[in-house]
Amino acid sequence: MKGMTAHFKDRADAGKRLAKELSKYSNSPDVLILALPRGGVPVAFEVAKELKVKMDVFIVRKLGVPGNEELAMGAIASEDVRVLNENIIKSYKIPDRVIATVAANELRELERRERKYRGSRPKPDMEGMTVILIDDGLATGATMHAAVEALKTKRPAKLVVAVPTASPDMCKFFKKIVDEMICATTPEPFYAVGAWYEDFSQTTDEEVCELLKKAHSFPAE
Repeated sequence: MKGMTAHFKDRADAGKRLAKELSKYSNSPDVLILALPRGGVPVAFEVAKELKVKMDVFIVRKLGVPGNEELAMGAIASEDVRVLNENIIKSYKIPDRVIATVAANELRELERRERKYRGSRPKPDMEGMTVILIDDGLATGATMHAAVEALKTKRPAKLVVAVPTASPDMCKFFKKIVDEMICATTPEPFYAVGAWYEDFSQTTDEEVCELLKKAHSFPAE
């Protein structure tokens, strides 16, 4: 956006900044960081490295409005969770069959990513853990909302959402539904997540796999 100053150089820089906000969780064996791929992975990697805690991915897919895919009418997550934005669905008069078609397509992509990113690794046990969900920012919040609802079924001791940037309203919303909400920056007007990064180039599957591989060497003691 013209005339605006980016808050972060790139996602790695954002992760280092976010790690300072989460320093109280350093060196804790009962903390698990879960990144929302793809963009949340480079951010979460830096946080996990700084805090010396375990890290994994939690896969969520946005359900985009046909013809306006950036606009989320909902999202799906692992564990058969689906969150719908009824306001968007009513406004755009989206029929159930269209929602079902989009959800089926996104489920295929979710399963593909699960296979590619996880391979033979088992899913982490989250019961009784402090789970910190990380993304590179929150715009509509649909994907993060789906992740939160899915993770609540896993009975973590504490559920934290942490992002480098989000609108003040989005931070307020998540404060009501999780145990702790951390937004490193809350610019207003917000515009879009990418507006606050100098480099917001897309994270590739290969980068995600490489960072997850490196993350497994982090101390888990």
